[in-house]
Amino acid sequence: MSDYNPETKSSDEHPTLLLVDDDDAFLNALAIAMRKRGFLVTTANRAEAAFEIAQTDPPEFAVVDLKMSGNSGLVLVRQLTSLQAGTKIVILTGYASIATAIEAIKLGATHYLAKPVDADEIVAAFEKQSGDAEVELSSNPLPVGRLEWEHIQRVLSENDGNISATARSLNMHRRTLQRKLGKKPSVNPTII
Repeated sequence: MSDYNPETKSSDEHPTLLLVDDDDAFLNALAIAMRKRGFLVTTANRAEAAFEIAQTDPPEFAVVDLKMSGNSGLVLVRQLTSLQAGTKIVILTGYASIATAIEAIKLGATHYLAKPVDADEIVAAFEKQSGDAEVELSSNPLPVGRLEWEHIQRVLSENDGNISATARSLNMHRRTLQRKLGKKPSVNPTII
């Protein structure tokens, strides 16, 4: 039994959920959906604002967009776990990469989901207590474009998100790197 099932909570015991995304339409729609699932929802459209809210009242659950203006979702994950280690955090991203997924989990995120995502997938991610050894393994290698994307993301992570330092490390012009980062990676659905 999960600890955020609305049927097991009285009206004054709704679990607290902090939603953080800079897409206001998505944020508002997700807030409505999560309230219907029994959560007491607070929203923020920037990591800095979310951290201020969390300092006053650390949430039991959080859904954090990875890429926002200002601080990234990874910074916010670290901040939230420093306030309350038990907060269950799901990272959402439109630019899924293995490197950022690993960093999110290392920093304390419970799960990492690629957009588009619905409220039921997020609730299921909160419930997940451990990995799934039965997950289907792909026999296909990653496409070259995806491998390049993963390598860039790993080097970017090693350089703390610094584009100039990453471009130097990759022996690439900064504008070329920015162009590559602006494109979505080729997606292999069995990986994400």
